[in-house]
Formats: sequence, C-alpha cells, structure tokens
Amino acid sequence: MHRPRYRPGIDNLSRKAASRRQDADTASASRTFTLARMTPQPNPEAGAAVKAADRAHVFHSWSAQELIDPLAVAGAEGSYFWDYDGKRYLDFSSGLVYTNIGYQHPKVVAAIQEQAARMTTFAPAFAIEARSEAARLIAERTPGDLDKIFFTNGGADAVEHAVRMARLHTGRPKVLAAYRSYHGGTQQAVNITGDPRRWASDSGSAGVVRFWAPFLYRSRFYAETEEQECARALEHLETTIAFEGPSTIAAIILETVPGTAGIMVPPPGYLAGVREICDKYGIVFVLDEVMAGFGRTGEWFAADLFGVVPDLLTFAKGVNSGYVPLGGVAISGAVAETFARRPYPGGLTYSGHPLACAAAVATIGVMAEEGVVENAANLGAAVVGPALRKLAERHACVGEVRGVGMFWALELVRNKETREPLVPYNASGEANAPMAAFGSAAKAQGLWPFINMNRTHVVPPCNATEAELKEGLSALDAALTVADEYTE
Repeated sequence: MHRPRYRPGIDNLSRKAASRRQDADTASASRTFTLARMTPQPNPEAGAAVKAADRAHVFHSWSAQELIDPLAVAGAEGSYFWDYDGKRYLDFSSGLVYTNIGYQHPKVVAAIQEQAARMTTFAPAFAIEARSEAARLIAERTPGDLDKIFFTNGGADAVEHAVRMARLHTGRPKVLAAYRSYHGGTQQAVNITGDPRRWASDSGSAGVVRFWAPFLYRSRFYAETEEQECARALEHLETTIAFEGPSTIAAIILETVPGTAGIMVPPPGYLAGVREICDKYGIVFVLDEVMAGFGRTGEWFAADLFGVVPDLLTFAKGVNSGYVPLGGVAISGAVAETFARRPYPGGLTYSGHPLACAAAVATIGVMAEEGVVENAANLGAAVVGPALRKLAERHACVGEVRGVGMFWALELVRNKETREPLVPYNASGEANAPMAAFGSAAKAQGLWPFINMNRTHVVPPCNATEAELKEGLSALDAALTVADEYTE
C-alpha cells in the first residue's frame, strides 16, 4: 500500500532534520529525558488567575458556559499533563485524539522554532519548502493514487472541501452519510454528522441523506454474525441509493473507523463493498481519517487495514500531533484531473501554513524513526486489547470491548444481557450521573478519560510505553468499580 518514491531536487526540511538527528540521542534516551522533566511545581495562585480569566472571557465549544468548570493546565510532557496544584494526569484521551506522539516532543518543537525563525507565514499561492515537503511525505503514505494534497486548517474544513470537490466532480447534489458519525463543526460538516451535535444546526436542506453503517453490537439489521451484519448493511446502503436516485448522489462519506461515535471497526468486506457500490454508480467515495489516520489504528491510515482506496481522504489531528492546526484532503488522480484546467472554487488564507507544515514534516519523521505506527499496532494487540477484555470479564458494567491499535472503546451498560446503555442516548444532567461518577473516579486515580455518552474510549498517545499503558489500565480498572454500582 505504501509507495516509497524518490523525488530529487529539494534541499528540504527532512534532510536538515536528518542531519540534526545524527547528533541526537536515541529515541529511548529522548523519551527518558522527556519524562525526567515532568516534575510539576504547584502554583495555585497562578492557576486561580488563569481560571478567572478563562471564566471571564473564554467562550467554550459544545458547552453551557455557566455549567462548566475547566481544569487549568500548567504543563504537559509525553503522555502526561498536570494542573497548577501539581496533580499529574495520564492522558488516555490524547487531547481530542490528536497528540499521537504525545505532548512537547522535542524534535517537533525544535522544527517549529526553526521554521518560525526562518519564515513564520506565507500566502498559499506560492511554493514553500515546508508545504511542499509536507505534501510529499503525506502523499507517500496515503493509499493508492491519492497524490495531490489540499491543505486546510483542520478536519471540519477538510470535510467541507472534500464534499465540494465531490459535488463539482460529479455534478450531483446529494451526499450519503452514516448515523453514528462525526465529521466536524462547520455548517456543511455538522449537517453531514450523524450524532446529536447536528440537531441545533440542521437546516434540513443540506443535501444529506443518512443511512445505517454496520455495528453488530447494536445491529439495526437483526444480524447475529459479522458476515450477516456486513451483507445486510451493504444491501441497506444500495437500497437507499436506489430510492434516492443514483444519478443524484455525489458522494458517500464514512469514517474509516468511526471515532467519537464509538470506535466501531467495520466488519471484513464492508468498506470493499462500499467501494464497489461507488464504482457501480459513479459515486465519489470519501473516507474521513481525521481521527483514525496517522498511526492511530496501527497503520499510517486505517484504509490500509481493509485494503481500500477512496477517491478522497480527509485528515488532520495526528498529521502533526495537533501542535499547530492543520488538516487536508488527499485527492485521487481522477478527481484532481477535474480541476486541471478548471479552477477549483475554494481556498483558505492559511492553507498549508508554514509552521503547521514544518510540524507535520517533523512529526512524520519522528513517527517513522521511532516506530510509532508499529508501537501502536504491537502494544494495542499485546497489551491494550487483552487487558480491556479482562476488564470486561471482571466488571458488570462493560458490555463490549472493541478497537484496534491505540483506538479502543468500552461500551458501558446497565445489564449485559439486555445491553441497556449505562446512560440514555445523549443524556445530560442527572440522567448522566453514572458516567459523571465514572469520570470523576478516573480523574481521582490520575487518569484523564475520553467519555462520550455511555462509552469510555481508550485512546492514549500512539507512542505510549507499556508501563504507561499498564498504569492507565490499572486506574481504569479502579474507576470501573464505580460504574459497576449503577448496573442491575
């Protein structure tokens, strides 16, 4: 799947970074150095000032402003961060599932500093070394012929532009998107989204048609096996296309492995089946890898797990570990050809920002040199997966364990037989008390969890060590005993 290619003629950042790395410590020594620096110094007065300014002036996303109590964070290194009281947390959320190489990796920080000293910013219409090299390195790792890279500021606008490209390429208006999905918070992306965050902004006129993707644990198709779930989900999708009118559908967009919606790894054959359906009807196949890409599943891109090549692939987050905002669309030859002599009507002031691209070049270099993708695959299979399955045996609240690499979810239930969720769908307030209690228990153990609805996701940095993973899993074990108290 990965096509190493030699492209001469660029005295690029990666070569300079390679020269610097000859005199650098080994990856393990660098890791030891990083961890040795993590000695939080309490400073509650400074923390109080940060918190007061936040509460007075910062408007937080997805929140009722007077009902939240943001933690004031003093610092972060590797897999950990800490507050102004000196309490340290092991981050099993990777920020928002983007710090794939952890916080403050010295090589990426140095690359950003070097780029800032050299050229902080430049307009996107020009050829810039950091931008060119980032695009080249990404294209080398994408599946198939996704060799053109359109840079955006993040994942949501990557989805916006992928949809625009698909509509212009096909001349069709509609997009098919799955329930149990999340594609971003901008207007088009949130209308494509399948979770409740869409509801307040859903105009009902965005040209989006929704369908059910496979999820055996809560099957909409009365399936009893993965094979049945796959076959029935594909039949449902093709029937939806038939009733909507194939000639009206520009794109089908799927998260390769849905992230926020629950980390449901698709059954074997499903994505290949979607690819065949798209080819049959001339529909653009878009894979959203904003969360699943860049090592999260133990491959550079999750599409490689399934041997599938989409027409468009969106990315962000892990491309530079979130150090500077960056996203993009990887574009196939056929779609790129549409705009060879026809202007593409879209762009962003900060497309391919030099600081963000320099961070991407350094991050991809770190991931390759330090075996981050392999680490995610190996420790996910050998440590995380087996440990989570043991927790499912031990705790009454764990209904299902699912995932791959450093991308896992625990489905928490009131009753394993009925599979009733521990809290209702989209619960808030008192109805969400069991998950709130679980989250508080995890934080008391020094573990920062990723919680969504009735699930806790286990999504540590992709370069987390075995010792860190075991520390976090032990804390998770203790926190789940609190959730057990709410089971039948």
